Amino acid sequence: MLTGKVALVTGAGRGIGRQIALTLAGYGADVIVNYNGSKEKAEAVVEEIQENGGKAKAVQFSVSDFADTNEKIAALVSAYGHIDILVNNAGITKDNLVMRMSEDDFSAVIDTNLKGTFNTIKILYRQFLKQRAGRIINLSSVTGIMGNGGQANYAASKAGVIGLTKSVARELASRNITVNAVAPGFIATDMTQAMTDEAKEATTNAIPLKRVGEAIDVAEAVAFLASDKASYITGQVLSIDGGLHM
Repeated sequence: MLTGKVALVTGAGRGIGRQIALTLAGYGADVIVNYNGSKEKAEAVVEEIQENGGKAKAVQFSVSDFADTNEKIAALVSAYGHIDILVNNAGITKDNLVMRMSEDDFSAVIDTNLKGTFNTIKILYRQFLKQRAGRIINLSSVTGIMGNGGQANYAASKAGVIGLTKSVARELASRNITVNAVAPGFIATDMTQAMTDEAKEATTNAIPLKRVGEAIDVAEAVAFLASDKASYITGQVLSIDGGLHM
């Protein structure tokens, strides 16, 4: 389904990003596994892809740093000749009530989750135009749609990703480039495992399907949006949340 395509997945060393990288590789894509601090985990993803007959390499840069990201992506385009799929998955949380949230914590989340998404899109914008083809899939969140107490910075960043997605989709549509977002709900990851049992139970009870999602649920949706099967879909937000938001 994705044979011959080169995919850049940011924040792909763990969690949902890891599964997206594995899934895209499973469908034939040559995957660039971006990481910021988790070098060993990113290299483990690359090793797993290669053991399964796929192609991958790990590349370190922080998406919040425009200059470094620009330099690293330019080198990747030079080495591969093209990048066909961009998955903006890199993200962080620094939760707190607004009254207790520091300005630094608000800015850090915005810089990685929202500005980081802008950075990679801006850097690859001309390359996608030159190719007259491309797929951009941005990771938003159900929190960016519904809001969530104690996550004003995260919700704002993910709501911003939705607005960015729709705007860029309009800009690039005439060049056969699609831009979509996926909005995961309560997905079993290291981040959600840190929650108390009471919090997990309360959240699960609020989900109409009465179960927690898996990273593969998100990864398969991303793979679909990255494929030719989704060539007539752009500017959309696909909620993967078991019906939590409907």
